[in-house]
Amino acid sequence: MKNLKLAGRYSALFALISVLAFGCGSKDDDNTPVDKPKVGGAILTGDIKGNRTLTADSIYLIKGFTYVTNGATLTVPPGTIIKGEKATKGALIIEQGGKIIADGTAQKPIVFTSDQPAGARNYGDWGGLVLVGRAPHNRPGGTSFEGGIRGTFGTFSDANDNSGVLRYVRIEFPGIALTTATNSEINGLTMYGVGAGTVIDYVQVSFSGDDSYEWFGGTVNAKRLVALRGFDDDFDTDNGFTGKVQYAVSLRDPEVADQSGSNGFESDNFGGTGTPANGNNDGLPLTEPVFSNVSIFAFSGTPSNAVTVRGSGPYQSAMHLRRNTAISILNTVIVGYPEGLRLDGTATLANATAGRLDLRGVILANMTLNYREAGGTTPAAIQAFFEDATKGNQNLQLSALGLNAANFNLTAPNFLPATGSPLLSGAKFDAKAAGLETVAYRGAFGTSDWTAGWTNFNPQTTDYNK
Repeated sequence: MKNLKLAGRYSALFALISVLAFGCGSKDDDNTPVDKPKVGGAILTGDIKGNRTLTADSIYLIKGFTYVTNGATLTVPPGTIIKGEKATKGALIIEQGGKIIADGTAQKPIVFTSDQPAGARNYGDWGGLVLVGRAPHNRPGGTSFEGGIRGTFGTFSDANDNSGVLRYVRIEFPGIALTTATNSEINGLTMYGVGAGTVIDYVQVSFSGDDSYEWFGGTVNAKRLVALRGFDDDFDTDNGFTGKVQYAVSLRDPEVADQSGSNGFESDNFGGTGTPANGNNDGLPLTEPVFSNVSIFAFSGTPSNAVTVRGSGPYQSAMHLRRNTAISILNTVIVGYPEGLRLDGTATLANATAGRLDLRGVILANMTLNYREAGGTTPAAIQAFFEDATKGNQNLQLSALGLNAANFNLTAPNFLPATGSPLLSGAKFDAKAAGLETVAYRGAFGTSDWTAGWTNFNPQTTDYNK
């Protein structure tokens, strides 16, 4: 959730399409006039105040901040393509009480992507997808959202709130910096107070200009997430997020990182030190999610902490856990960072010592430095926590993992471990993992590839006008 300035040039082709769009009007389900150009489909813009169902035979264009308002449902059928307009910093925001039903299939995934032509797409071409719910969080009710999104957190407490369905969905080239001010950006998939009634499964975020996924409070659970070549952090948790995430994979581009220092996991309670935590919407609930079976792959060679060749900053930590977070990470493998575990702040260390923050069955491989102290912690204390024999954590060499030969291929990866890989066994589940699937393997994959068929690891070259 840090500032990033990206630049690019709006395509003349799509500018022409947008102009032509206003010459041919029609109406959608909620009787709101929309424009349907021959190429580019209908325009999505402003407020969607009633139920609206899109059609898979049109290509849609999001112009500016587009809100699905309280009581409205936007239904997106399998196979639909929706483009975010670069010129207007298009973003789709599902407000509190609104819903999106984007329920694709493996054969017909739903695609949110850039409006730029193949070969000219870039990080942060458009704003991304934002869900805003009514589940608990730890900020005062009047706290504004990042990136200039209208509204405030509120003081809702519906743990089972339902913002809809995201299943078999790809979100490509999102995550735009809106101004040069700190925290004035939108991530690939941003979730504010999203409740456990929401379904998030089989989602891929690619080339996000900020974090791939960020949770600000909420209780939503998720499975089978892909983060491809993000600019900043892969999985960022803040503001009292307490959901559970199982099966997630990130493949990084070693030449791209953010000025703030890019991490695999970044976890905060809230700004400053994350304290005091006095009560609901006043520091409580703590950020206390559970992640299990995650694979994060950055450098296959020697990790570098220099400013990246095509990014704005360096790589930092496999896990940067700070500001009184109580996150737990289980059965996870992270490869190739300058730092492994940065345990930041005495309050965070106290959560680890008390067992609220837990790491079990975690493998760190190809790290320059395994442990980094910050905010009053010490390397010895961090090492003692991570290497507690009961936790089953390991520091290994990359060669010992038994990864597939194509594991780090940026456009055609194969994440299935080779026969005999230590990743295929050794998982450790405890009471924190209640509700998760119990599997033997560590990392996101055993012997089956759940990314097959619906993902796209080379969206730069895809022709979405067919």
